[in-house]
Formats: sequence, structure tokens, C-alpha cells
Amino acid sequence: MDSLIVLIPVSLFFAVAALVAFLWSLRSGQYEDMEGAAGRILFDDDRPKPPKQ
Repeated sequence: MDSLIVLIPVSLFFAVAALVAFLWSLRSGQYEDMEGAAGRILFDDDRPKPPKQ
């Protein structure tokens, strides 16, 4: 029973910290372009190296 006195406030602190981190990520624009990253991996930006002579 004594451990609940410690565990409940600690879990509430972590829940509030996770909520604050999620709200911060929303405000900073982390979820603005969900389709861009999925399509960007399909395109190859590397130029082929010329053959050595």
C-alpha cells in the first residue's frame, strides 16, 4: 500500500509530461505533411557516379 503513494504521483507526472510533449509536437508542425515522407523515400536523389577510366 505504501508503494501506491509513490507510484500514483509518478504515473500522473509521466502522463502529463507525455501530454505536454504531444501538444508541443502538434504546435511545432510535426504532423503537417504526412504524405510527403512516404513519397520522398521512393525518389532517388543520388546521381550516378561516372565510370573511372
